[in-house]
Amino acid sequence: MIIKEIETFRAAVPLIKPFKTALRTVTTAQAIFVKVTCDNGITGWGEAPPTVVITGDSLLSIESAILHVIKPFLINKSLLNFELIFQGLKTSMIGNTSAKAAIDMALYDCLSKFCRLPLYQFLGGHKKELETDFTVSVNSPEEMGDDAVSFIEKGFNVLKVKVGKDDISKDLERIKEIRKRVGNTIKLRLDANQGWTAKDAIRTIRKMEDSDLRIELVEQPVKADDLDGLKQVTDSVETLIMADESVFTPKQAFQVLKTRSADLINIKLMKAGGIYQAQIINQLAETCGVECMVGSMIETRLGITAAAHFAASKQNITRFDFDAPLMLTKDIVNGGIQYNNRFITFPDCPGLGIKNVTIEGGVTVG
Repeated sequence: MIIKEIETFRAAVPLIKPFKTALRTVTTAQAIFVKVTCDNGITGWGEAPPTVVITGDSLLSIESAILHVIKPFLINKSLLNFELIFQGLKTSMIGNTSAKAAIDMALYDCLSKFCRLPLYQFLGGHKKELETDFTVSVNSPEEMGDDAVSFIEKGFNVLKVKVGKDDISKDLERIKEIRKRVGNTIKLRLDANQGWTAKDAIRTIRKMEDSDLRIELVEQPVKADDLDGLKQVTDSVETLIMADESVFTPKQAFQVLKTRSADLINIKLMKAGGIYQAQIINQLAETCGVECMVGSMIETRLGITAAAHFAASKQNITRFDFDAPLMLTKDIVNGGIQYNNRFITFPDCPGLGIKNVTIEGGVTVG
């Protein structure tokens, strides 16, 4: 199975409502779609969104990395030697994890099609259905309360609430308002997106604990490179603490695990550089008795399909953040995972199950 062609396409879809975090505001989901074609006619799809404030990858840098570095490395290589392929992809250039992730998922799409298996079965096949949370963007307490109620009315049982913007008193107001509006049975996960200091995080989380706000976990409360601060927070509160931006690579995961700086790890394909590296991170975490979440950026159903297949394949992945396609004004992907409110199911067909996509200009590519 020789790789003969790699093509890139641009796509953009407006969001229903702006997505706001402590780091950025997004109004349009942009992406580079990748199509890999092998000499036996098998094709694979991948996606990479630009997330410059997290991965450092822009639309132009993703496209350039794929076409000018990764493509020359892969063309005319046999995908059946996939250990060499994925190791070479990792070392082909420094960084550029989003570009690598798009290629990685397209290659896994090809491999699982060759084996005539859905990707989640090719990777392990642990689960056939997932339950996603839904994200409440950071806004005024009243608006966040309204949004939370609307998501619960649509059938979601787990809310991921963005905080870390303004001062900590405002974040407390936001969470109190949401908890008051949704009741005590709904799970609340907070994501500070590096927006607090260690001392502020400890003070805020303890106040939430004392107020019985029943927070399941707090994600990335401090700066990505502040492992000492992350550990200080983890050791000082009862609430579970999850590392996100602190973990891109297996080596970074190892440091977090060795020092017990977090209780959980959030794996994202765009950070890890794809499924190959993400599996290593999960295996390290599982060995240390640490569960993982798989999350995503603001992606279309193509990229989320790959992430969901990976997440469903592993026992140690117990939490899922795959709501991004539900935030878009339209669906430009034909095939892939299907949503039934908060539940995600997988097509009974080889690979990712992607049939075709609609790119810029309204052109359908299959």
